[in-house]
Amino acid sequence: MTIYNLKPRFQNLLHPFVTALHKYGITANQVTLSAMLLSIAVGSLLILFPSAAFYWLLPIFLFIRMALNAIDGMLAREHHQQSHLGAIYNELGDVISDVALYLPFCFLSNVSSVSLLVILFLAILTEFIGVLAQTLGASRRYDGPMGKSDRAFVFGAYGLVIAFFPSALSWSHYLFPFVIILLLVTCYQRVINALHEIKSTEQPQSK
Repeated sequence: MTIYNLKPRFQNLLHPFVTALHKYGITANQVTLSAMLLSIAVGSLLILFPSAAFYWLLPIFLFIRMALNAIDGMLAREHHQQSHLGAIYNELGDVISDVALYLPFCFLSNVSSVSLLVILFLAILTEFIGVLAQTLGASRRYDGPMGKSDRAFVFGAYGLVIAFFPSALSWSHYLFPFVIILLLVTCYQRVINALHEIKSTEQPQSK
């Protein structure tokens, strides 16, 4: 299970925005780069002002980022803007944005910084495995239970909680190890499901 499975319903709600953006000549690549640059800006702001009181911004922006990520894909598919450069922007943008938005937690007091760095490493690894599956003949893997959307939900919710209850910063010593376990499961799921997919497509050819 992963929140990513809700993406089709979310995309239906965004169709009017996609149509409007296309009408005004906005491209998928422009949306992708905008999402990445905004993520860097928000992350930099949280690093410059390391106070839990500002972390109510995180869930709001993560929702905006999720919408922008859905919009760029819809623009690319529905208005024939797909390209190799766009695919590179999309994958790199996601990784850079994750690091930019979650790294600021390290600058808060009483937060398990080591665990957070492990989370960032594993988050990058999950996306690497997802892309690697394509090079082996499988589809781009988005398996959970701790994919991009799931991470956004966890960190967004945690950011909202600590903004109103700063004492919850200590929860990171329990929350982050749990996220690490789920990320390890995600890596395993993506590898196994990619191999199963490759095997299932190869078997008919060998008959």
